[in-house]
Amino acid sequence: MIALPDLDQLRQGGKLALSRLLTRLETSSADPDVAAFLDHSCAAGSGRVLGLTGPPGVGKSTLTDALIRHFRGQGQSVAVLAIDPSSRFTGGALLGDRTRLHTDPDDQGVFVRSMAARDRLGGLSDHAIAAIALLRAVVDRVIVESVGIGQSESDLVQACDTLVLCIQPGSGDSLQFMKAGIMELPDVVAVTKADMGAAAKRAASDVTGALSLARTEREGWSVPVCEVSATTGRGIPELVEATDGHDAFLARDGRLSVKRSGQHRHWLEDMIVSRFGRAGLTAASKAFDQRFWEVADRLPFTSYLQVVDALERRLFAK
Repeated sequence: MIALPDLDQLRQGGKLALSRLLTRLETSSADPDVAAFLDHSCAAGSGRVLGLTGPPGVGKSTLTDALIRHFRGQGQSVAVLAIDPSSRFTGGALLGDRTRLHTDPDDQGVFVRSMAARDRLGGLSDHAIAAIALLRAVVDRVIVESVGIGQSESDLVQACDTLVLCIQPGSGDSLQFMKAGIMELPDVVAVTKADMGAAAKRAASDVTGALSLARTEREGWSVPVCEVSATTGRGIPELVEATDGHDAFLARDGRLSVKRSGQHRHWLEDMIVSRFGRAGLTAASKAFDQRFWEVADRLPFTSYLQVVDALERRLFAK
């Protein structure tokens, strides 16, 4: 098998080198060399991960476009991981999110990758967390755009540093938002299509009301509500300022390291579910004692492969 590049070689290799490595990650996630590379990426990565979620048609791709322009205008490199919905019959996906992003193909500072969600209800593909760990080691900003099915966004919470919930005017009142069960998840709320004027202000007011019913603060963080228009650029700097504020909040008191450790444990659980199904988690809780699970989020990716192999031996031992 071809040797993996180091991070400097990967950065110098541009989009082609990054695409090849992500393809290898998707097809050979159980490869010890890939796992070791992810361990190195996690230690070296300093990129910030922004998640965008919301129902179809809310304007996530248009907002992503606007954010790319803003970050590139600041001289920052950007990677977009767009998760596309999959057919429940064939498992295939159109991978069309990248076609809605108007990026310059010659700009080596912008990288766009689509992944199929397959049968994941939470809106992320099986390999998304590992891909994010790799991307944040290579670029300054990682934007993850989820399928956005509305009620099952917990996967994206696990995968990103700052979650932005996108809501458009006419989405409904605060009671409907509460019924959707998503107001406890976002770190920032973006009301899109703010050029609609009064309707956008009314939506922002409804969201603010829903937040006050759900929770106004989470460990000292108050969720800001931003009105944005991706087509005119209105509110984009304020949205970025709000997400930067959340990044600064996470940087205090070790919150970011705790959050990313949780992402690693989530990846281990994903590996177990992918190999053995949901019943595998029950089997793993019985196979490994409490002391293991207390340190699981601090183990390297290479150890996770050993854990999955050990679980397989226990489950199928004759």
